[in-house]
Amino acid sequence: MIEQVKRYLIDLQQTICSEIELLDGGTVFEQDHWSRDDQRGNGVTCIISNGNVFEKGGVNFSIIRGDKMPKSASALRPELEGRKYTALGVSLVLHPDNPFIPTAHANVRFFVAEEQGKEPIWWFGGGFDLTPYYGFDEDAVHWHETAKKACIPFGEDVYPKYKKWCDDYFYLIHRNEQRGIGGLFFDDLNGDFEECFDYMKSVGSHFTEAYIPIAKKRMNTTFSEKEKDFQLYRRGRYVEFNLIYDRGTLFGLQSGGRTESILMSLPPKAQWSYQYKIDPGSEEEKLTSYFLKPKDWVL
Repeated sequence: MIEQVKRYLIDLQQTICSEIELLDGGTVFEQDHWSRDDQRGNGVTCIISNGNVFEKGGVNFSIIRGDKMPKSASALRPELEGRKYTALGVSLVLHPDNPFIPTAHANVRFFVAEEQGKEPIWWFGGGFDLTPYYGFDEDAVHWHETAKKACIPFGEDVYPKYKKWCDDYFYLIHRNEQRGIGGLFFDDLNGDFEECFDYMKSVGSHFTEAYIPIAKKRMNTTFSEKEKDFQLYRRGRYVEFNLIYDRGTLFGLQSGGRTESILMSLPPKAQWSYQYKIDPGSEEEKLTSYFLKPKDWVL
């Protein structure tokens, strides 16, 4: 199982990097091959920065082994806490320079938990979500139509279930607001291995189909210092979620993972302003009053 998933993930990472490089057209990913000192983990972190489109982005593959499952990874199944484990996955975050292009995040992962004398327990998780700074209905519809397309072969109830889970997960409790317009989020997926693996592959392969058309449509939109300032302000919310709530970040840190790769998701620049003022009725106000409210973007 692990070798099958590993081969797919490495191919996925390379495919996504190639497509993002083609979109950016101004720079390429730098590849950092790394391994842990204790030989219990390795990976490839690919970073793009200061390009024509992307201010910063990272696409990371890693495989980590440990003697005791961190609490963040066994949150849904506490009986697995303490088991030996192998975790592998691809995670990515793309922070465009242009405020009219959304930030995007995706992750697909596979866990195996083992205990002597017992059958290994495995599961898949992942998803993708979109964080706009300036919203457009047609972009939100395209994003969710593609997410639904990824789910349709696996049952009519799959998209609504994982769409709601995404809305519930990417929520900043202390701000009482969504991080973005959602997408898909799934975890603890097990049963028939091939079917579960096919679903994870479907989610992984649909990410660029969902994101690249939106980025292409918005990449030549002119913007001013005002829009850039608002983007940096909203990026602060992104940082808050990743450092306070994100289970992937917590798992990486709790498992003794590579900090540089774990924190690649953070934007290169962000800002926090005390009582930031937003004009009523503005496009900035519309982000939180309309776009960051969970809704059914597709039927």
